[in-house]
Amino acid sequence: MGGYSGRTAVKRTRVVSPIQTPRLDLVSLSPDFIRASLAGDLPQAERLLGATLPADWPDSAHLLQLRLKQMEEDSAYEAWSLRAMVLRAERVMVGHIGFHTKPAAEYLQPYSPNAVEFGYTVFPPFRRRGYAREASLAVMDWAARVHGQRTFVVSISPDNVASQALAAQLGFIRIGSHIDEVDGLEEILELKLDR
Repeated sequence: MGGYSGRTAVKRTRVVSPIQTPRLDLVSLSPDFIRASLAGDLPQAERLLGATLPADWPDSAHLLQLRLKQMEEDSAYEAWSLRAMVLRAERVMVGHIGFHTKPAAEYLQPYSPNAVEFGYTVFPPFRRRGYAREASLAVMDWAARVHGQRTFVVSISPDNVASQALAAQLGFIRIGSHIDEVDGLEEILELKLDR
C-alpha cells in the first residue's frame, strides 16, 4: 500500500512580482540570480532574469553580496531589495533600483525614523532617458500602495548633479548629511508623501 504516487516534490520559492512602469519591468534580483551573477554564470543569470545583462555585469559585487546576505537573513526583504530595470520592449537590463532595508531601519532613526531609503543605478549607455525617474516613482508608489509607506530617503553625493536634480524634481528636501564608508560625503534627502 502507500506506494509511489507519481508525484514529485516541488521546491517552492517565493516569487516577487515585477513592478511595471510605462517602459520598464522592475524585476526582483532573486537570491538565485545574485548567486549566478557572483559566480560569473551570466547565461544562467540572464535566464533567471529573463533579460540581457550588460557585458560587465555585475557592476558591484559588494552590493550584490550585501543584498544576498540581507535576503538570506530575512526572506521578506526580497520584495524591498534590488530590482533590475528591464526595458520591456528590448528585454535588456538598463540599471537597477532598490530599497536598502525594510522601513524604519535603525540607521535612519536619527534622520527620518519612519522612512525607507532607496537608491538606483542607470548604466551609462542608457542615461538621460528618464529611466531613474520612472523607476523611482514606481517603487515609491508600490511601497505606498502595498505597504502604506509614506516617507522616503535618498543619499546623494553633492557632486552627483543629475541625481541631485532628479531628487529636487521629485520633491526631496535635504535633512542632513553623513560620510558613507564607500561613497564619501552624501547629503540625506527626504520626501514625505501627502496624506
